[in-house]
Order: sequence, then C-alpha cells, then structure tokens
Amino acid sequence: MIRYIYANDLHAYPKLARSMFLDRADQFKTRLGWEVTVDANGEERDEYDALNPLYVIWEKADGTHGGSMRLLPTTGPVMINDHFSHLTGGVHIESPLIWECTRFCLARDTDPNTAAALMLAGGEVMTGFGVKHYAGVFDARMVRIYRLIGSSPEVLGSQGAGRDKISVGLWEFTPEAQARVAQRAGISPQLSRLWFERAFGRKTRQRMAKSA
Repeated sequence: MIRYIYANDLHAYPKLARSMFLDRADQFKTRLGWEVTVDANGEERDEYDALNPLYVIWEKADGTHGGSMRLLPTTGPVMINDHFSHLTGGVHIESPLIWECTRFCLARDTDPNTAAALMLAGGEVMTGFGVKHYAGVFDARMVRIYRLIGSSPEVLGSQGAGRDKISVGLWEFTPEAQARVAQRAGISPQLSRLWFERAFGRKTRQRMAKSA
C-alpha cells in the first residue's frame, strides 16, 4: 500500500523509515555510484531530508520499504535550483504550483509495478494539494521507466550523452495519464484515492509551499 508521511512523522514508522534510507543507500551509492552521504547506520540522507519533505512510500506486506519518492515545494530550497540550475540555463523554477520530486528509489526485491504505483500516488498529491507540475532531475536509465509507466516528462534541459546524460523535466498529470498509470500499476483509481484520503482526509484543501 501507499503511505504519505512527512519527515517529522517518520518516527512513527521506524521499520519503514529505516528500510527506506537503507534502500536509498543501496540504490544511489552501491548500485549507481553517486556521490551521496551514507551515515554510520548505512542510511543515505541529505540536507533536504531535514526540510520536512513529504515522502510517498510503497509499503510492502512485511512493513518494509518497497519504493519511495520525496516531494518539496519549489518555493523553498530544492535540488534543481541549488545544484542543477545549469540544466535550465540558470533559470530558477519557483512556484507554489510546482513541487520537486527527488530520490525516486526502488528496493531490489520490490514488486515490478511499484514505480507505477508511486507515480499514481504522485498524481493524488497533485490533485489533493493543487499542484500543477512536478519538476525533477533524472538520468538516462529513467527514460525507459517513465515511458513504460506511461508518464514521461517534458524535458527542459539536458547535459551529457548516452548513459551519462542527465536532464531536468516537468511532469503534469492529466486524466489520460492517470488512467494509463493506474492500469500499469494494477491499482484502481478508487483504491489510490482511498489511500490518499486515509492520510489527509476527504476534504484536503489546496496546500501551497508554506504548509508542506
């Protein structure tokens, strides 16, 4: 199932939280070789985890992490502006209607539909919080994954070539995209909405950057 958890509330889900940060270390440090910080407990964290982001997490049946992504409004510090503005020609992306999506992570043994489930959940956040677009940096390996899921971004800028190519993209979530992603995830839109409502209630108002 999908969990929506702010960083300040992760302490209530110790097993889920620890396995998420361990899987992040495994994916980004061990498998991809990124220059990320792994602490003495084997967990990967950065300065943006300290800004109370919203985590969208696929929780496996045993209560551990299957996949996740991290969301922050672009009205505050975000990676695309702090570290990747060269990909957009120096233009900062800043709007209460645009949130950044980072640390898209999949556990080694997760269900093959987990990536699509996370994308579907991301659409629920957009609908519930009045967000119009997600922005994020992605590498070449993700292009095929996005295409398979049925939710490819508009590319705003790129650098490099082949497997070393990185890009910054902008996603929207149309009803047509939702239908494609839901089918790929094997999750009905009704169940997806139920998980969101359990986290935030049925009458979630549009929350802009200052409330995230």
